[in-house]
Amino acid sequence: MIPLVRFKLASYTRSHRLLQPVIALFAMLAIFYSSPGPALESYSDSAALLIVVFAWAARGLLDTEPPTQRLISMTAAGRPSREVGAGLLAALVVNLGIAAVAIVAPLIIRFSVLPSPGDLARGAGLHLLGLAVGTALGALASTPLLPSPATSLIVLFGGYMAMLLLSLTPIGGFLVPVMPWMRAANSGTLDEALPQIAVATLFWVAVGTTAYLRLRRNRP
Repeated sequence: MIPLVRFKLASYTRSHRLLQPVIALFAMLAIFYSSPGPALESYSDSAALLIVVFAWAARGLLDTEPPTQRLISMTAAGRPSREVGAGLLAALVVNLGIAAVAIVAPLIIRFSVLPSPGDLARGAGLHLLGLAVGTALGALASTPLLPSPATSLIVLFGGYMAMLLLSLTPIGGFLVPVMPWMRAANSGTLDEALPQIAVATLFWVAVGTTAYLRLRRNRP
């Protein structure tokens, strides 16, 4: 599977699709850190708002190969599930790189006060949750499931906006709690809220990923 992951990463890089989420990443970072603020609050906002960039990157990678090439990859891999799994792993690798930039760049840009090791770890943890959500959302909006580019973009951006709006409702803590983790970071209660936030987020990531894997079984 590793050679297939490398192949997908190389194809994605050669296609220049990576430039789109990278440009969006740096534009968002420029906005986030134009006025230096407290580290944890900035990291929590970054992790929440970059979900759409993670989703865009995952969708772009999974869309890089045409159906014929994906079918060839499935045949060469021996089982279709290996090709599908390799695509998800490659998307995670790309998003880990984007998350690393989002965490490290502010340390160079400079916060008003450099974060403590604990806040840095909390910020990294929130970005890991954000990239997991974004990767699942991007997979569900990818071409193998949604051949229409218009429908794909509506699902991607509409899904992200629905996620934000629903997280503001009384049941938001049991969905993908994007706004709750931003509020918790700003109010200083993130440590108490983080276990529930992580469990709810990872549950819905698992649901989305399982749905993608099942739908991809017969769709090259």
